[in-house]
This record gives sequence, C-alpha cells and structure tokens, in this order.
Amino acid sequence: MVVVMRPGTEKQDIEKLVQRFEKMGLEVGVTNGVGCTILGLVGDTTTVDMDKISIDPHVERVMRVQEPYKKANRKFHPEDTVVDVQGVKIGGGNFNVIAGPCSVESAEQVTGIAKAVKASGAKMLRGGAFKPRTSPYSFQGMGESGLDLLLEAKKATGLPVVSEIMAPRYAELFEEKVDLVQIGARNMQNFDLLKEVGKMSKPILLKRGLANTYEEWIMSAEYIMAAGNENVILCERGVRTFETYTRNTLDLSAIPAVKRMSHLPIIVDPSHAAGMYWMVEPLALAATAIGADGLIIEVHNDPAHAKCDGQQSLTPEKFDALMKKVESLRAWRASCEE
Repeated sequence: MVVVMRPGTEKQDIEKLVQRFEKMGLEVGVTNGVGCTILGLVGDTTTVDMDKISIDPHVERVMRVQEPYKKANRKFHPEDTVVDVQGVKIGGGNFNVIAGPCSVESAEQVTGIAKAVKASGAKMLRGGAFKPRTSPYSFQGMGESGLDLLLEAKKATGLPVVSEIMAPRYAELFEEKVDLVQIGARNMQNFDLLKEVGKMSKPILLKRGLANTYEEWIMSAEYIMAAGNENVILCERGVRTFETYTRNTLDLSAIPAVKRMSHLPIIVDPSHAAGMYWMVEPLALAATAIGADGLIIEVHNDPAHAKCDGQQSLTPEKFDALMKKVESLRAWRASCEE
C-alpha cells in the first residue's frame, strides 16, 4: 500500500501517521519526493481501512499495490535510485561503463587491461575470480588469489573492482575485497545467497536469469533489499530463446519496462548477450540509445588465448573505438532532451 502525503505536510504530522501504521505491525518506508512525501507500507495491509486513512487531512491519496515487490517498486519510490560505488554513480542520469576480462588470469593481464580500459573511459574494473562454468572441466577461476590480483589492478589504476560471488560462504571475503558484488545469471534465484548479500554493506549487481520474467528478476532484488541492502543495480544480459545463432537474445525492451516498474538502475551486458565480439558494439550502442544506465563489457588483451569467453571479448583497441561512439551517442541524446 502507498500513502501519498499532501505537499507541505509537517514532519511531525508524517511521523504521527508512521507511528500509527507501525502499531498495526507494518513496516513503513518514507520517501521524500519533490513536493510531497510517500509512505510505503510493507506487511499485511488487508486490515488497513483505506477510507479512514483518506480522511486524514494530511493524506492526498491511498493506493493498494498489486505487485508482490514493495521496496523495489517505483510506486513506493518514484525517484530513480542512484547507487554509489566508491564514488562512481549509476542511475538517476549517471551513466558509467564497467570493463575488464571475463576471468583474471595473471597480474600482468588484469593490470594491463585495467590501465587500458581506464584510459578509454571505463569507471570500474570487472574480473572473474570465481567462475561458474557449464562444464566442470572448464577453467573455474583463480579464486581468492584472483581477487588479490584485482586489488593490485585497483591500486595501480584507482578503478573500483567488480567480481562475481558464487556462494554465501564467500560473503566475508567479498565484503573485504570487492567494491561491487555481482550475482550471476545462474544464481539469480539462489535465495540463500541473495539473503546473505542483503546483509552486506557493498552494492550488488544483479544479473537477470537465463529465462526469468521481469517480475521474477525484481523479486530477486527484493530479497536483497528486504535483508537490508538497498543498493542494487540490475543487469540485463540476454535471455535464452529458441534462437541459437547468438549465445543469448538481448532483451532491450527490459530497459524501459523495468524502469517503469522499478526505481533501481539498470545496465546492459552486450558481451554475454551476443557471445560474439563483433555484435558487442551495435548492442552496446542500442542499449545506450534506449536509456540504459551503463554498460558492462568484456575486454581482453589476447582474446584468442583467453581462458574464458575470448570469442565475446573486445581488444583494448576495439573497446576504445566503442567508447568514443558511446560518448558521441550520449552527447546526441542529451542535446535532444534539452
């Protein structure tokens, strides 16, 4: 349920109503919007008499929310959420690019790539230390030593580190060493893991599952937020369809749809969507044009010899060319909105 307060309502009058709802056993989220305050009621609201609430002279209107997600719902939080990752902001008009190798392979590799992508304008460094692979015989990542190499690259470049967590037991390790904790597509509905990262202080990057609906995706974000961590970034990375030409099918419609449903920022991963390096650029530009809050792109100094996903990785040179086009496109969009 959402209660919209009249513009100009005094703080003490809002607090009285909040206390009234809390005595009914409800959790109340207070959002101070432009010109008015919105109260989001979470819990069993079936006993709340909408007519009695509407009579309150300080209440503008009362609405029941049908969607099962509350904290991630735009109706509760009409303004865009801005997630801050070590000073790098995503959402609310802030657009930034995350780039780096699919997996960390060596200190020279990851630090060299980090320096290259930073020079091209990337604001965060991605790198897999723990790798979920379809085959148990494929390279599984360097583990904790991979995280240490990412930290060396961070020290050399100042780029915040993004890496994927695989299980709840790694929460303390990632709390210490990672700036933006990624939940991969295969773990989107690993509810024990979602609850655990919900207890962390670090922001979470939540990728959409292989065949999940928008509501299921947002509900996974709700798990994290309900556990206490409301700094969640959504990531569209393509879904599995009947088409087999590409690795996945990028769902560009997710960007405007989810922005209408939720206040959380949404970025796009064109690398995993296509699975082919030559498709990354057009998909990245399309995502930028349609209003994504950022991109996450795989970059490797020697894709032909990469231990993981070399076929979808851009070289630093190709990434630099793409970033110039992204900036030009963003400048054009900004001029159109003026």
